[in-house]
Amino acid sequence: MKRHDGRLIRSIGPFEKLYPFIIDRRNDAQVYAKQIIQTEAIDEYIHKKRSDGIHLSYLHIFIAVYLRVLAQRPFLNRFVMNGRLYAREGYSFSMVVKPELRDNGHEVTVKFSFTGHETLSEVTEILNKTIEDAQNKPADTDSGKLVKLILSMPGLFMKAMIGTIKWMDRNNLLPASVIEASPFHCSLFLTYLKSIRTDYVYHHPYNVGTAGIFAALGKTEMMPVVENGEIVVRKCCAIGYSFDDRICDGLYLANTFSLAKKYFRDLSLLETRLERVVEDLE
Repeated sequence: MKRHDGRLIRSIGPFEKLYPFIIDRRNDAQVYAKQIIQTEAIDEYIHKKRSDGIHLSYLHIFIAVYLRVLAQRPFLNRFVMNGRLYAREGYSFSMVVKPELRDNGHEVTVKFSFTGHETLSEVTEILNKTIEDAQNKPADTDSGKLVKLILSMPGLFMKAMIGTIKWMDRNNLLPASVIEASPFHCSLFLTYLKSIRTDYVYHHPYNVGTAGIFAALGKTEMMPVVENGEIVVRKCCAIGYSFDDRICDGLYLANTFSLAKKYFRDLSLLETRLERVVEDLE
């Protein structure tokens, strides 16, 4: 049966078809990677835009870069479900927002959806509106309504409901409305640790949903880097990634990191719309 959020990929090699059956759980297929980004160019860009009356943050920039990269590197927007490899329809990012930075402050999960063509300013507008709506009325978001429905059930029924949702997902029976509301069905799950001024981590994957990439952006700090054979100190931030090893190989991932660095070094490239989104294999 056809899925609402993905297209089955058929034109892959025998081992690629077999691999998801050998490693059938996402947390068993995870690999970790660390990326260091020098942030002088980001800070200069934010300062320049602020003088023009445009307020940007690292969150806007990193999601805009990740979106542009995924739109050009489609293997990263794949997912595995029930031993099958799928190309995801559209692009979506999930993250947890904490409106009040207190130990007992409540958390709100938000999900941003994109076409892949968006500019940085369009990404910023979508993020600001989605986060504002979630902070003002968290129970009115699609994710909030889904959570509220599940939590309204007695414990035994709640467990049965979650089990039913997982079974329906594995068998491509999950309604589009549930997939769109679920923060676990996304291209990338972001942990924005810079907002609480702490270091990056390697976030665990979830064995529910379809998220195959987890990125944890840490705080900025001065780090030693090598430039032209000399050690210099630059302002940087580290990102910890957890990838589902079944969606692409190491070479594809390495080339993806190189493309991401290109955008981080020249953020003006994100000011124009991406005319052609690269399609995945059939």
